[in-house]
Amino acid sequence: MNFKRKKLPLFLIATLAATTTALAAEPIQPIKPVHNINLAQVELGKKLYFDPRLSKSGFISCNSCHNLSMGGTDNLKTSIGDHWQQGPINAPTVLNSSLNLAQFWDGRAADLKAQAGGPIANPGEMGFSHQLAVSVLESIPEYVIEFKQVFGSDTIDIDKVTAAIAEFEKTLVTPNSRFDRWLLGDADALTPTGLAGYELFKSSGCIACHNGEAVGGNSFQKMGVVEPYQAKSPAEGLSAVTGKDADRFKFKVPTLRNVEMTYPYFHDGEAETLTEAVDVMGRLQLGKQFSKEENSRIVAFLKSLTGDQPSFLLPILPPSTDSTPPPKPFD
Repeated sequence: MNFKRKKLPLFLIATLAATTTALAAEPIQPIKPVHNINLAQVELGKKLYFDPRLSKSGFISCNSCHNLSMGGTDNLKTSIGDHWQQGPINAPTVLNSSLNLAQFWDGRAADLKAQAGGPIANPGEMGFSHQLAVSVLESIPEYVIEFKQVFGSDTIDIDKVTAAIAEFEKTLVTPNSRFDRWLLGDADALTPTGLAGYELFKSSGCIACHNGEAVGGNSFQKMGVVEPYQAKSPAEGLSAVTGKDADRFKFKVPTLRNVEMTYPYFHDGEAETLTEAVDVMGRLQLGKQFSKEENSRIVAFLKSLTGDQPSFLLPILPPSTDSTPPPKPFD
C-alpha cells in the first residue's frame, strides 16, 4: 500500500521558516518538552525524592530544601539541615536543573545523578550515609520489590537510588511561560513593559550570562566584576569551582526561569526581592545604575519567565516494617 506524503501549504511553510529564523536570532530559547525518560525510574525516583527516611532524622527529604510547591526551593536564605543546622549557601531551584552544565553552585557534581547522593551523606543536610540509607530501603518490602521491577536486580545500592531520583528530576521542567509563548509567535503573551524589559535586559549585557533555554546555568562567573560583592554571611568564605582564593565568589550562573518564585536571591540569599537583585547585579556586574522605571521593566520581563509548574499526584510512600531502623532525630 502506497501512502502519499501531504505537502504543507506554502503559507504554513513560510510561517514555520519565519518562526525558526526569529528563534535562532534570540539568545533565549523556549524550553523543550521532556523526552527520553524511563517512566518506571521516574515513579520510583518520585517516591525517593519525597521520602524523609533517606535522612538520619527521618524528617528531611529532597523536597524539604527543593520544595516543588515553592518553585523548587525553600525560600530561605540558607536551608536548615540535620539537628537544625543552618547551611552555608542558598538552595538553588531543582526546576529545569537538567539544563545546567553542572550541579551545585560550585559545579562539583557533573550531573543530577552525582548531585542526588550529596545531601544524603552530608552531615549538615540529611545527615545520613549512603550505606544506612540503602539499609533503610532494603528493610521496606515494597521498595525491594519496586527496585527489582525497575532495575531487574535483587540488590539496592546508592547508584540505583541516585539514578531514579535524577530521572524524576529530569521531568521537572517548566515550559509554556509567557515569554516562551512570545518567542513562539504569540505577540500578546508579553506586556509592553515586559517586552521593554527584555530589550533592556539584552542591551544592558545581562544576556551575556543569562541565555539559552534555562536563561543561565551554562557558565561560571565571578560575583562582583565591576564592584566587589560585600557578603554578609558564612558564604563569604566560599571559594567556588577551583578552591583557589582568586576564584572566590565565582559561581555557576543561576537560571532565571521561575525566578519570581525562587527568592531570596544570590548564593547567600541576601537579596530579598527581584527589584533588589536587579539593582545589585546592574551595579556589580555591569557598572550600570538602573533607574526605578528601568528596574521595573526588567522585573516585568523576569516575571514572564515563570512557566507551567510540575503537576502530579503526590506519591504514597511504602510503609516501614518492624525491622526498619527507627529515626533518632535528637540523638
